[in-house]
Amino acid sequence: MVEQIDISGNKPDVNLPMGKWEGSFQLTDEASLPVRFEVMQIKGAYPVIELVNGEERISINNISKSGDSISIGMHIFNTEVIAKLEGNSLKGRWIKKDFDNYSIPFEAKLVKDWTVSAEVGANDISGKWSVIFNNEDEDDEKAVGVFEQKGTSVTGTFLTATGDYRYLWGTLENGKMELSCFDGEHAFLFTATVTNSNKLENGTFWSGKHWKQAWSATRNENASLPNANELTFLKEGYDEIAFSFPNLDSQLVSLSDKKYKGKVVIVQLLGSWCPNCMDETKFLSPYYKANQSRNLEIIGLGFERSPEFSKAKARLEKMKNRFGIGYDLLVAGTNSKTEAAEKLPMLNHVMSFPTTIFIDRKGKVRKIHTGFSGPGTGEYYQAFVEDFNLTMDKLLAEK
Repeated sequence: MVEQIDISGNKPDVNLPMGKWEGSFQLTDEASLPVRFEVMQIKGAYPVIELVNGEERISINNISKSGDSISIGMHIFNTEVIAKLEGNSLKGRWIKKDFDNYSIPFEAKLVKDWTVSAEVGANDISGKWSVIFNNEDEDDEKAVGVFEQKGTSVTGTFLTATGDYRYLWGTLENGKMELSCFDGEHAFLFTATVTNSNKLENGTFWSGKHWKQAWSATRNENASLPNANELTFLKEGYDEIAFSFPNLDSQLVSLSDKKYKGKVVIVQLLGSWCPNCMDETKFLSPYYKANQSRNLEIIGLGFERSPEFSKAKARLEKMKNRFGIGYDLLVAGTNSKTEAAEKLPMLNHVMSFPTTIFIDRKGKVRKIHTGFSGPGTGEYYQAFVEDFNLTMDKLLAEK
């Protein structure tokens, strides 16, 4: 489904050839991440790019031209691709503007159609897997892999206690599995050797050019993660939370304000840099619009990369406009879990962005959900939606 997006940032003079494109990001000398996108026209002139990750399409609404270079701003994220167009080819770099000297070579070309293989592979990794991500200086991280294979094409994701790796897509050919995703903020690449249909070995995970990690997996249809509703909780002696942060108009907002009295309130810890927060916001924003009349309020606490209010405000405003957020967004701090825990000292910790706090009409905390399993996780996302609706219907029905 194509998003209804604002194209005010696009320029009609960007003569980007329409159609399907294939390309790559050269993360390191040994790791090349494939990327697919489609260029279309809106209103007969304005180009729109859709990033494609398996079933997901992310619309890009900020495309402009300067000299012989095309700039492609990556929707809510503070990143962009700057590339030179030569015929039906693009060549340039992906730049993360929140970091010093962070850029990755990029190239792409127009294709008649994306490559799809219907061949049946020797191994089929469809199903559920117990995954171990190896860490040198701390405990290994457990995850759950869920994959679907059709021929040599594979889609799926990895779920962890703090969130998921969103929509991954790729192939399994000649005993090598390769899955990837580019959402504008993160460039994820996973590779592994498949010696049989029950083990994934010699795995390597790259995140951009800055992170490389070993992993492995064993087929396990009973693989599971800790209960996301039990990982973050109030310290002994607390049954409420309290805060006072400025909104986007620089006015201090607190839970004790009249606006929230006697209402069910969801407090969402988020960041505009966080793709899992993006997924949760895409869920919460329409939910709020449909249920605000039931005496519901949502407050988003933004923990942004910049400590400067004006810069943090600008990032949150972009997110607000992108997803049509009707609830309050506050500038709460920087994207540090330690700082977030200091700002909310009644919590045992903050281990994930997003973290979602459910508060009843009396101001008491009733549930805290750590992380978010987005739509790319399939049944896990559906389970979250069901649990969320049950929780909210109960809280909203209380007098």
